[in-house]
Amino acid sequence: MNSPEDVRQRLDAVDYLVDDGLAMAVFLALRLGKPLLLEGEPGVGKTAAAKALAAALATDFIRLQCYEGLTAGEALYEWNYQRQLLAIRLAEARQEKIGDADLFTAEFLQERPILRAVRHEGSTPPVLLIDEIDRADDEFEALLFEFLGEAAITVPELGTFTAVRPPIVVLTSNRSRDLHDALRRRCLYHWIEFPSPSFAAEIVRRSVPGASAPLIRGATEFIGRARGLELDKAPGLAETIDWVSALTALGVTDLVAADVVSTIGTIAKTPDDRIAVSRLATEEPS
Repeated sequence: MNSPEDVRQRLDAVDYLVDDGLAMAVFLALRLGKPLLLEGEPGVGKTAAAKALAAALATDFIRLQCYEGLTAGEALYEWNYQRQLLAIRLAEARQEKIGDADLFTAEFLQERPILRAVRHEGSTPPVLLIDEIDRADDEFEALLFEFLGEAAITVPELGTFTAVRPPIVVLTSNRSRDLHDALRRRCLYHWIEFPSPSFAAEIVRRSVPGASAPLIRGATEFIGRARGLELDKAPGLAETIDWVSALTALGVTDLVAADVVSTIGTIAKTPDDRIAVSRLATEEPS
């Protein structure tokens, strides 16, 4: 991708719309070979950005979903203990000696997402998504420093694997906790804002092509008003798309209050939010 405008066009071709800020952030991450940290409210399209980038580049997409308690063995690599045990038993049956040097070889190494991205052999580097890094423990972040800074992973028994073509790394965070400064320093950064109603409408139109224009306009405008309430969980783009999909499946072509109330579970996810959004809907003219 040769410019921010090229980024915009290539992502547009795979139905992912970006504003100037995100187009510039992606372009610089690609040009400088730096990881890109995307933050924003849940449902604004952070994960979709990484998927769309892989599609636009026609390259492999590798995802690491983070969660509390995530370990190096699940994210980087681990040893295939079952195969190692089988090798030991076969050696014993043949009355052969087998040592650690025979067991800790590449043959018994199981790649997890990060090492798989480092050892990727395609002509185009893969896109590695480290999704919701804020859900992992602080200690897990430290495991990423070597990889984020050098595109390398060290396996003590085998040495250091360094990517021939460093993967394109996208990290996402919903800011459920503060990330370590050392991780932030290794990344470029962009905050994805919730789009304006007109921009959101275009995104929904592409995601739900069967929806009518009046329905999309009414739904995105209503979501914009709902997000102005003091909700426990403000609806994002993901909820908006789900909502319009549900309404379209019901044959709705123009939004009215009764439709909002009957499908409220797609956009309001707590009891208090259901009450607040229902009240907003009944205050709106049908």
